[in-house]
Amino acid sequence: MLDGLDDIDWARLGHAYGAADDVPDQLRALLSPDPGTRDDALGELYTNVFHQGSRFEASAYAVPFLVELLADPATPDPAAVLGLLSALAIGYDEGFLPEGFPVAEYRRAAEGGRELLDAKPPPWTGADESEKEYVEYTYVESLSAADQGRLWAYVEVATYDAVRAGVPVFRTVLTHPDASVRTVAAYALAWFPEEADGSVSALAGAIDAAQEPGVESTPGEMATMLVASGLLGAAPDVRWLADPRPVLRWAAAIGRVRVLGAAADPATVEELLSWASAPPDDGPVEDEWVPFLDGDRGGYAGLALRQLGPQHEDRAFDALLDRLPAVSGERSLTVLGVALRLAFPDGPAAAGTPVGVLPPRQRRLAEVLGRSTEPWLIDGQEFGNVAMLVGEYGLPRSREAMLTYLERVP
Repeated sequence: MLDGLDDIDWARLGHAYGAADDVPDQLRALLSPDPGTRDDALGELYTNVFHQGSRFEASAYAVPFLVELLADPATPDPAAVLGLLSALAIGYDEGFLPEGFPVAEYRRAAEGGRELLDAKPPPWTGADESEKEYVEYTYVESLSAADQGRLWAYVEVATYDAVRAGVPVFRTVLTHPDASVRTVAAYALAWFPEEADGSVSALAGAIDAAQEPGVESTPGEMATMLVASGLLGAAPDVRWLADPRPVLRWAAAIGRVRVLGAAADPATVEELLSWASAPPDDGPVEDEWVPFLDGDRGGYAGLALRQLGPQHEDRAFDALLDRLPAVSGERSLTVLGVALRLAFPDGPAAAGTPVGVLPPRQRRLAEVLGRSTEPWLIDGQEFGNVAMLVGEYGLPRSREAMLTYLERVP
C-alpha cells in the first residue's frame, strides 16, 4: 500500500503553505484505525492541497495515492477519500451547476501552463533552515496576469486529469456495501463528461441493482445516480417523475431538464418549479441526502430553471420570489443569483435610477428584498456577499437602504 510515496520529491512541490513534504504522512494517516487521526489528516489535506477551492502543484501528485486508498477494501473511510478526490477534481460544485463541468473550456485556458509550471523554482531555497527563503510566489507574481491564469489553469487541469484516471475505480465502488460510499461515487462520476459512455452504463446498472428485492439502497443514493446520469447526458426515465419518493421526483426533473432543456415535458417543468418555489425544510432525512450543492435541492432546482428557456421565464421568476424570503446564507446567494439575472437581462440598473422607473421584475425583486429579513443574513448576521451581489446590479446594498429606496415611489 502506498508504494512509491517516498520516491516523490515532495519538498520540491508546493501547496498552499509552501513545500509539500508534510503530505506523505497525511496520506498514510488516512489508514489509521483511529477516527480522530484520520479526521485530522483529512482536514490538513483539505487545507494544503485543496485550500479554499484552490489546487496546487502537489495536488495532482497526491491524487494517485488517494485513488489507491479508495481501491483498497482495508481503507477505513472510503467515502471521505472520495469526497476529497471530487473536491480536488473540480473545486466547489456550485460554479458548475446546472450544466456540469466545462472540461473543454478548462483545457483551452490551460494551454501553455505546463511550461510555466516547469520553470517554477522549488518553494524554498537556502543552505539551511535559518537561511531558507520562500520563493515560489515571487516567481508566480513575476508573471503577467495572463500567464498566471494559464499556470493555475494547468495546475487545475493536471489535478482533474489525475482524478479522472480514477474513474474506473469510482465505477467499481458503485457496488460498495455502504450506501454512503455508493452515493459519493455516483457524485464523483458526474464531473467527467469525457468518460460519459462507461459511467452512464455503470450508473444505469447501479440504479437497477438498487431496486432489486432485498437490496438495502437509499432514496438519496438513487437520486444522486439519476442526477449524475443527467449531467453526463442521459435523461432519467419519465416514469421517475411519478415515484412516491419526493427526492427521486426531484432528481428525475433535474436530470431530465439538464438533457432536454427547453424541450422538457410539462411534468418535468412542474416538478422543477415546485422545488424551486418551496421554502427550505429543516434538512432532508439522512437517507435522502444528496451531495450536489451541499444538499440544497431547492437551490439546485432554482439553478436548473434557466435551462427551461424563455417560455417559462415568468413562472421561473415567480418561483424564485416565492422562495427568496425564506432563505439565508449561501442558499440566499443561489436564489438571488438566478433571480437577478432574470430581472436584469441587459445588465445593472444605471446609478441613481428611480424605483418608479424600474421594469416590473426589477421592482418586484426590490420589494421582496425590502420586506424580507432572511435573504440579507448568514447565521443571523449581515451577509456581505449578498450586499455585494445586490449592489452589482445597481440596487441598494442593505435592507434598510432598500426600504428607503422603495419609499421614493412617486
